[in-house]
Amino acid sequence: MAKEFKIFISHSWAHSDDLEALQNLLNARGYFNVEFLEASKKVPINSENATYVKSVLRDRIRNSNIILALAGIYASHSEWMIWELETAQSYGIPIVGVIPRGQERISTEVYSRSKIDVRWNTESIVQAIRTYAI
Repeated sequence: MAKEFKIFISHSWAHSDDLEALQNLLNARGYFNVEFLEASKKVPINSENATYVKSVLRDRIRNSNIILALAGIYASHSEWMIWELETAQSYGIPIVGVIPRGQERISTEVYSRSKIDVRWNTESIVQAIRTYAI
């Protein structure tokens, strides 16, 4: 049986279409099993309490095999994404930057923390996950 990868995708809520597109891309890949652990607009944590939200996200990050960080330039301006990446680093969870379609510039916050940055290509993303996931 193929390994199931537990993936946390660090993303900006203002760009949740990129999150959904990445999830769809990975779900459509044959012989590649994933479980997504991040919060999303479709599956929110349902709390306004930042301490509680961070507690839930911290557990999800800690239980991930890898973090995929959407590396659009907007990531450099998202306090939540920066916190997620710092949290992942504190647990030794590897980070892979995924460059959204059409992006020329990428976030230095993602770039400075990632093991590798890959373009929006199914096989490149899958290979990075298989290479770096713990």
